[in-house]
Amino acid sequence: MKAVNGVVKDVVLTPAGGGDSVPGTTSADGSTWTAEDPLEFDTEYQYSFTIVDQAGRETKKAQTFSTVAPANEADAAVYPLNGTTVGAGQPIEIVFSEPVLNKAAMEKAVAVKASSGQAVAWRWYSDRRVRIRPQAFWASNTAVTVDLKLFGVDFGNGMIGNSDTKVSFKVGQQRLAVVDDNTKTMKVYFDGKLVKTAPVTLGDAEWLSPTGYAVIMEQERKSKFNAGSIGLKPGDKGYYPPLTVEYANRLTTSGVYVHQALESAWGAVGKVNVSHGCVGLLPADAAWFFNNMKTGDVVRTLNTGAPAVEPLEGFGDWNIPWTQYAKR
Repeated sequence: MKAVNGVVKDVVLTPAGGGDSVPGTTSADGSTWTAEDPLEFDTEYQYSFTIVDQAGRETKKAQTFSTVAPANEADAAVYPLNGTTVGAGQPIEIVFSEPVLNKAAMEKAVAVKASSGQAVAWRWYSDRRVRIRPQAFWASNTAVTVDLKLFGVDFGNGMIGNSDTKVSFKVGQQRLAVVDDNTKTMKVYFDGKLVKTAPVTLGDAEWLSPTGYAVIMEQERKSKFNAGSIGLKPGDKGYYPPLTVEYANRLTTSGVYVHQALESAWGAVGKVNVSHGCVGLLPADAAWFFNNMKTGDVVRTLNTGAPAVEPLEGFGDWNIPWTQYAKR
């Protein structure tokens, strides 16, 4: 496993049915953990790990996965998960177990249908990872079905799809938060109607908040931030002591969040920027945002002077013009 713009630690990988942990090693820069022993075929594994982003914020995760049966079979995992409800900005992501060499054939083998009638485009980020989105955000209350008819499909290199899979998910209300550094405000729109205006503080001159579109990746009522876990020590530029942040909504893998500003920063909210790149809100506004915005909803940031969120820095796909999105 590999951490993008961060480090990974405390990795534990075991067979779900019981057995010894799989030994592994962490790279010198802490970004990659590699199993030392080969995994068994046709076996479910569970693993837990901690991701530490560039700002020192720690996120603990636990996941499961299954290995393919024989060595020449291939399959795919889809996000959003079947049966879930997501925000209108959530792209579809498919991760294939083996490299796809004939991408045109794969695009024909996977049908994406939206009850809104919206057409979609594919963007391949690697031979194994592709994302799919419509030109504009999903319409409210859209039902989306991803039908992967992979059985017998030739991935290339002799790898053959081993099963057909269908994933269906729903899109909730279209929700968009627009943050403007010029006015130090956030305006939240539900289905195009302004429902909330709140003051904010953004990243200071040393830690500019990224611009453009981002999608809420995950939400934590309380999130532990720790600059020391990425090597910053007291006295270092950018250091802050370990702390717990309230109402944390992750926007990027490198650690940009919408969250409740620290009490020491409440006086700056709506006036000046004092954060490490995050969008800081006053307590009541932070609680409202956390309770009313969901994963997959969109946050657009304007006028900070920083570049746009990269596509793989979470789900920055919306920062790629539609005319370029499908280009391989």
